[in-house]
Amino acid sequence: MYISKRSFVRIVSFLIAIIVAVGIAAAVNMNSSQRYKRSFEQNMTRNVEDLSNEIENIKNTLYKGMYAGTPQMMTQLSSKLWSDASTAKAALAQLPVSELHLENTYKFLSQVGNFSKSLAEKYSDGEQLTEEDRNSLITLSEYAATLSENMWKVEQRINNGELSFEKAATEVQGVGNSDEPAYITEGFTDFEEGYDNYPTLIYDGPFSDHILEKEPVMLKGAEEVSLSDALKKAEKACGRVGLTHSEQDDEDGKMPSYIFTKDGISVAVTKNGGYISYMINNRNVPSRSMTGREAVDKAVKYLEMLGISNITDTYYEINGNVCTVNFAGTKDGVILYTDLIKVSVAMDDGDILGFDARGYITNHTDRALHEPLISADKARDTISDQLTVTGTQLAVVPSSGTNELFCYEFSCTAPDGRQMMIYINADTGKEEQILLLEISENGTLTV
Repeated sequence: MYISKRSFVRIVSFLIAIIVAVGIAAAVNMNSSQRYKRSFEQNMTRNVEDLSNEIENIKNTLYKGMYAGTPQMMTQLSSKLWSDASTAKAALAQLPVSELHLENTYKFLSQVGNFSKSLAEKYSDGEQLTEEDRNSLITLSEYAATLSENMWKVEQRINNGELSFEKAATEVQGVGNSDEPAYITEGFTDFEEGYDNYPTLIYDGPFSDHILEKEPVMLKGAEEVSLSDALKKAEKACGRVGLTHSEQDDEDGKMPSYIFTKDGISVAVTKNGGYISYMINNRNVPSRSMTGREAVDKAVKYLEMLGISNITDTYYEINGNVCTVNFAGTKDGVILYTDLIKVSVAMDDGDILGFDARGYITNHTDRALHEPLISADKARDTISDQLTVTGTQLAVVPSSGTNELFCYEFSCTAPDGRQMMIYINADTGKEEQILLLEISENGTLTV
């Protein structure tokens, strides 16, 4: 059959159009599949991170429970354990590991809350923790520590691309490509193998950033400062000139601020009062040529340069050749943990890379401190007899709400050498807080 040249061109064009359309559809489907895979991996990774964080919280709270000295503190810790365990179980339920039947892991997460709740009820009825109770808490804490360590290893392997969430069920059934990353189920299998000696249980923040939720005390009634005056303060804070300002970058909210920038540096100055809210310098710090203590001294001198006084360094942490120092306000020898400032120091040349005074601006005021209503000796009697007290001083700490508590701060050492801080209300004798100290060559953290 004869086909004209024009018809032939039309047929070829039509075929090419079909091929192009099929190719585009395939590309769209591939992109859609890749987007779904990325979204799936991101969601699963977030669940693993949530699970890791909650198990770490459970580990630390169980340890604190061994040294709770009052029914109120045991009840407080029990409530936190219950909440953390529930969140952990919810995160675990979202992961593609149902085929593994992780009965022991679920059992652990369920029982830590129930067991601590039973101890709180025993305390409330006037009973004391028995040696068996404490041994159970110790055992649970040890299992939590092992679970936490394994969980962080799983998270690290995911971040390194060694573990994948894809085709988890296939991996459980023993089908897989050895050239591909191992699946997430492999990491959880280790958990179940560590419960051989699990006990049979018989049972009938420095402080949180929530303090930033308050209306800033230092801004109440403070006069508005001009843009030019704010610029001078910003240049002094970062040691640079030529900062630029764009009105669209300014911050609103509870702490309205001018924002100035230059070469990776950002400085915020409150529009009322003209206080330096924060300063960030994002430069890389490739080496270290000073000690942590020397970095603390640099931070102290920086605060003196800014005219900030009546403040003391509490703890510091070194991360990536940058030392971040935590400061708290002081008055008449009392530490004000509500009035917080953080200063980050580059450990190659001592340059100040970060300054955050939002906690200080939010809470600092001229407090009328009073004499404690109970003595330090009486407050000490509240502390668990399992602990050795090594130091005592007065402190103002934030409550779980937005109020302030006047407390004795007791530095204590546990039988295993772990250090912690116990806060006893100086007016009521109530055990308010227990903080664990994580001490290493890179500084001290509180959990």
